[in-house]
Amino acid sequence: MTLEIGTPSRARVVQIVRAEGRLRVRIDGASRPVDAVRVGGGAWSLLIGHPVARSYEVAIAESAPGELVVYVRGRLVPVTVGGRFRLRRRGATAAGAPSGPQRIVAPMSGRVINVLVKAGDAVEARQGLVVVEAMKMENELRAIHAGTVREVRVAEGASVEAGTVLVVIE
Repeated sequence: MTLEIGTPSRARVVQIVRAEGRLRVRIDGASRPVDAVRVGGGAWSLLIGHPVARSYEVAIAESAPGELVVYVRGRLVPVTVGGRFRLRRRGATAAGAPSGPQRIVAPMSGRVINVLVKAGDAVEARQGLVVVEAMKMENELRAIHAGTVREVRVAEGASVEAGTVLVVIE
């Protein structure tokens, strides 16, 4: 499988091959072995490289139909995917900036330990909105772009499933 993956800083061509029960990932021509274990919902534990492997906790959630959010080690990484699994961002402008509401979703099942905003608050890009504890790690979920909080759908102490919409920003 070949994917075109873009982040705000660069675009990459990623090839994923399964051979003998293992994954081999080639990124821009450099090949690396990957051990991947699903740890729940859209959450994965990855060991990348050999002989010294680096560990990554990755969570992937759909924030709205056709929109994807990816968290790597609890940090939001805006990603667009082309190639075989092309995702079209609903409401994207010609410049690629999102328009319309952004939905901040739980990357994996967990418990809300802190809500940092309330409806009506103005927020900046990358501002913290909600802290979710999952797999004994605290993940601060941040705004993708500036806007106004339209609604907060969770309260502190609430249990949430992967993909649950927590905050909506206009």
